[in-house]
Amino acid sequence: MNDAREALCRQFLAGAGWGEAERSLLAADASFRHYDRLNRGGESAVLMNAPPPQENVQAFRTIADHLLEIELSAPRPLAMDPDAGFLLLEDFGDRTFTRALKEGADEAELYRLAVDTLIALHQRWWPDVPGLPVYDEQRLLDEAALLVDWYLPAVTGRETTAAERAAYLDLWRELVPIMLSVPQSLVLRDYHVDNLMVLEGREGVARCGLLDFQDAVLGPVSYDLVSLLEDARRDVSADLVAEMLARYRAAFRHIDQWTFAASYAALGAQRNAKIIGIFTRLCRRDGKPHYLHHIPRVWRLLEGDLQHPALEPLAEWFARAIPPDLRRVPEEKEAS
Repeated sequence: MNDAREALCRQFLAGAGWGEAERSLLAADASFRHYDRLNRGGESAVLMNAPPPQENVQAFRTIADHLLEIELSAPRPLAMDPDAGFLLLEDFGDRTFTRALKEGADEAELYRLAVDTLIALHQRWWPDVPGLPVYDEQRLLDEAALLVDWYLPAVTGRETTAAERAAYLDLWRELVPIMLSVPQSLVLRDYHVDNLMVLEGREGVARCGLLDFQDAVLGPVSYDLVSLLEDARRDVSADLVAEMLARYRAAFRHIDQWTFAASYAALGAQRNAKIIGIFTRLCRRDGKPHYLHHIPRVWRLLEGDLQHPALEPLAEWFARAIPPDLRRVPEEKEAS
């Protein structure tokens, strides 16, 4: 943090009554956000440092308020300066689902809690929330394009032509109605074990603490299930995936099974293509190569999604344009 931003931060904390608190770095992620833990006489809070214009703390605050209203466990906002990009939040502690799993927690129990939390979200969410961005065709296509904009040039050594890009996106455009064929709800976007917290002392789905939802949109209910079960950073067994999908579908029997499966596969392919592109961009543009080692897993997930019959034309494109010998980890390149 540069001196000017540090001065703004100190001013914000002083105004919020936390100016004398001890600060320690809690986490940084793939975005421009950083998090500090504050301690003040045995009381703790989390400072989100999200510099504009790259980040928007108001978006996080808005979604947090909505989640709290439907009795899900988002961190309670304590103070905010939207212009400077600071947000003070309730401290959920350190026990992410990822940490709990490493400590030997029951994997299936945690995933059941995560799925039950999505079920509660989709049952309680109301459709007419004003101002919520929509996961529409343009957003889906822009994300899918990250694969041909970043990954494909990295493994072929040449830029993707306009014609190649257009042909690729035409195939995705045909899949958009399939992606959006299920009911719509709040989509948290990065719903996986790194962003879920175990909150002791709470009951039911309130035990699941929710993080990293500032990019939430209105979109298909199948998306966050894909995010949870097709985890770019962690292998989830086929048996556990099948159990969790059955658990979710049992709560929404009115959703046609084939329609749901097709939407899940199409969104899985879209998300995994996007992630491969993002991880490549993080390395080659932003100088963050440590994400690259996840790419083989994401390719396996994408290849699994492409097995669905509804995705056959897209699978044929991948076989031609990115055959198996090109499905590899790109070479590192210094950020420019």
